Amino acid sequence: MTERPPKAIATPCIQVCAVDGESGLCLGCFRTLQEIATWSRLDDASRAAVMAELPARRAQIRPEKLGLI
Repeated sequence: MTERPPKAIATPCIQVCAVDGESGLCLGCFRTLQEIATWSRLDDASRAAVMAELPARRAQIRPEKLGLI
Protein backbone atom coordinates (compact mmCIF):
# COMPACT_ATOMS: atom_id res chain seq x y z
CA MET A 1 0.00 0.00 0.00
CA THR A 2 1.44 3.36 -0.98
CA GLU A 3 1.19 6.32 1.34
CA ARG A 4 -0.55 9.40 0.06
CA PRO A 5 1.26 12.69 0.52
CA PRO A 6 -0.28 14.82 3.27
CA LYS A 7 -2.87 17.34 2.15
CA ALA A 8 -1.68 20.90 1.86
CA ILE A 9 -3.01 23.33 4.46
CA ALA A 10 -6.15 24.84 2.96
CA THR A 11 -6.74 28.55 2.61
CA PRO A 12 -8.60 30.23 5.48
CA CYS A 13 -10.58 32.27 2.93
CA ILE A 14 -14.32 32.37 3.65
CA GLN A 15 -15.27 34.44 0.58
CA VAL A 16 -15.69 37.63 2.64
CA CYS A 17 -13.06 39.84 1.06
CA ALA A 18 -12.82 43.31 2.57
CA VAL A 19 -9.56 44.85 3.70
CA ASP A 20 -9.51 46.87 6.91
CA GLY A 21 -7.78 50.20 6.27
CA GLU A 22 -6.37 50.40 9.79
CA SER A 23 -4.76 46.98 10.05
CA GLY A 24 -4.39 46.04 6.39
CA LEU A 25 -5.99 42.68 7.15
CA CYS A 26 -8.80 40.98 5.27
CA LEU A 27 -11.88 41.03 7.52
CA GLY A 28 -12.83 37.55 6.32
CA CYS A 29 -9.62 35.57 6.79
CA PHE A 30 -7.38 38.03 8.68
CA ARG A 31 -4.46 37.64 6.28
CA THR A 32 -2.48 40.47 4.73
CA LEU A 33 -2.77 41.15 1.03
CA GLN A 34 0.77 39.79 0.63
CA GLU A 35 -0.20 36.53 2.36
CA ILE A 36 -3.33 36.21 0.23
CA ALA A 37 -1.37 36.85 -2.98
CA THR A 38 1.37 34.34 -2.17
CA TRP A 39 -0.70 31.63 -0.42
CA SER A 40 -0.58 29.19 -3.35
CA ARG A 41 3.22 29.38 -3.38
CA LEU A 42 3.79 29.03 0.38
CA ASP A 43 5.03 25.72 1.76
CA ASP A 44 3.09 24.00 4.54
CA ALA A 45 5.36 25.34 7.30
CA SER A 46 4.78 28.92 6.13
CA ARG A 47 1.04 28.33 5.81
CA ALA A 48 0.94 26.85 9.31
CA ALA A 49 2.78 29.90 10.67
CA VAL A 50 0.21 32.24 9.10
CA MET A 51 -2.68 30.09 10.36
CA ALA A 52 -1.26 30.21 13.90
CA GLU A 53 -1.34 34.02 13.84
CA LEU A 54 -4.94 34.38 12.67
CA PRO A 55 -6.74 34.12 16.06
CA ALA A 56 -4.60 36.90 17.54
CA ARG A 57 -5.15 39.06 14.47
CA ARG A 58 -8.91 38.57 14.68
CA ALA A 59 -8.83 39.64 18.34
CA GLN A 60 -7.19 42.93 17.31
CA ILE A 61 -10.05 43.93 14.99
CA ARG A 62 -12.78 46.04 16.58
CA PRO A 63 -16.00 43.97 16.76
CA GLU A 64 -18.09 46.59 14.93
CA LYS A 65 -15.89 46.11 11.88
CA LEU A 66 -16.85 42.45 11.85
CA GLY A 67 -20.56 43.18 12.11
CA LEU A 68 -20.74 41.61 15.57
CA ILE A 69 -22.30 44.64 17.26
